[in-house]
Amino acid sequence: MTDFNHKTVYQIYPKSFCDKNGDGFGDIRGVIEKLDYLQELGVDYLWLTPFFISPQRDNGYDVADYRNIDPKFGTMEDVEELIAQSAHRGMGIMLDMVFNHTSTEHEWFRKALAGEKKYQDYYIFKEGDPDKFPTNWQSKFGGPAWEYVPNLKKWYLHLFDVTQADLNWDNPEVREELKEIIRFWKEKGVKGFRFDVVNLISKPEKMEDDWIGDGRRFYSDGPHVHEYLKELVRDTGIEDMVTVGEMSSTSLEHCIRYSAPEEKELSMCFNFHHLKVDYKDGNKWALMEPDYEKLKELFGTWQMGMQEGNGWNAVFWCNHDQPRIVSRFGDEDRYWKESAKMLAGMIHLMRGTPYIYQGEEIGMLNAHYSSVHQYRDVESLNYYEILREEGKTEAEALEILAARSRDNGRTPMQWANTENGGFSQEEPWIPLSEKYRPEITVETQLLDEDSILNFYKKLIHLRKQLPVISEGRIEFIKTGQTKIMAYKRWYGDDILVVFCNMDSSKQSIMLDEDWQGYQKVLGNYGDAPERLTGEKYELRPYEIFVAEKA
Repeated sequence: MTDFNHKTVYQIYPKSFCDKNGDGFGDIRGVIEKLDYLQELGVDYLWLTPFFISPQRDNGYDVADYRNIDPKFGTMEDVEELIAQSAHRGMGIMLDMVFNHTSTEHEWFRKALAGEKKYQDYYIFKEGDPDKFPTNWQSKFGGPAWEYVPNLKKWYLHLFDVTQADLNWDNPEVREELKEIIRFWKEKGVKGFRFDVVNLISKPEKMEDDWIGDGRRFYSDGPHVHEYLKELVRDTGIEDMVTVGEMSSTSLEHCIRYSAPEEKELSMCFNFHHLKVDYKDGNKWALMEPDYEKLKELFGTWQMGMQEGNGWNAVFWCNHDQPRIVSRFGDEDRYWKESAKMLAGMIHLMRGTPYIYQGEEIGMLNAHYSSVHQYRDVESLNYYEILREEGKTEAEALEILAARSRDNGRTPMQWANTENGGFSQEEPWIPLSEKYRPEITVETQLLDEDSILNFYKKLIHLRKQLPVISEGRIEFIKTGQTKIMAYKRWYGDDILVVFCNMDSSKQSIMLDEDWQGYQKVLGNYGDAPERLTGEKYELRPYEIFVAEKA
């Protein structure tokens, strides 16, 4: 399998990226317009979230037709031009394949509801009493994971929204249908695929109640998941293309198998454990301060574990489902620039392929909406009602949504200090962040040599330039300081040390004798020393300091 060690992937949420036709809704032609910007940034692949035909109940992750373009985004000709224009600039297009479930408006499901046995076998239907769920599993969007169809006298499984019916991967006809979809897009010139919640595709033969959880322990990394992934990759010939799996509630052992080259499954994996360190008692909708020791422990476990098992990580902070990282682990105000750069460097210099989510490279912030009516995300709206039913006041529920909602990552991309942040000339489908500032725009940061944007360009360039970053091994350094993340990368005789202060106050790190004289490679304070000397180094608020063996 091909290595993607020195590559960087940029994620585009087309709906919020750039509106070219002036309807307040981002589109494919808007992406084409920004290709020169993305080429200048230096990224290698553009991962676009789904733009297929969809009722948009879950913002395109409820696909009704995998081979046609939702008119809101444009036409097939637009997509073909995007693929060609990106290739001309040395960038490949990655498509988002939602293969765990389809929309209930998909032709397959409509035929299933009409009584066609063949298509009922495409999904997971269970006969049963209308007053008794087949299992007590809970949907990840809240509420039961089963929906009853009276005319069929059957229940269907939906691990996500009620309009997202889970596919039956145990049916070989389903697997063949999905392979044909991959072949279709591969022939169009697509260079890679991201597979949505792909570790959930294999359900247990016997489904039983979960009395200690929501059911995920029974279907995550299911009994045939590795077998089915190998078959999909082999039969579609995508072994040497960039492929990444989104892994929900997964384990290190499984991710090694998913991504180790000898297994011939995927190039790399997303896992989300490091983004749950501010979940109180593991509950996304209960707030607490981030547990920085846990964060360091998780990075250490996954980075070292994947290294020893020959697996490969997709390293990231943000995506369309996550809050903005500067709002979450950084400082939105006084140390906005410093914390955004530090968090970027911490991830990009680790072992793995880095992913940048649109707007992350300019330090975009959370939405900070003041009314529930500003939210669009189905999960957020569901949980607002659940939180109120649990006794939370309106203010308390809004505070939780402000920290957790997926809409934090879906506010319009901020291109310029003009109306609607340069995203559209019309009112956007979702409001801009209420903390929009002129300096948090591409236009402003392109003119500032010290901008977050230019820091990202340096990180992307360094990965291509230095094998110690793209190829090297990693080892974490114990500092005795809760809010200092430190690690070493090495490749042959080349050594790199990375120090990150995750606090708003100064923190000191003791220097190893071996580091004396190491030369500065990168930092987010302009007056940082050019060499490491002395017994300790004092890291300023949110400082990152990177040095290499002279």
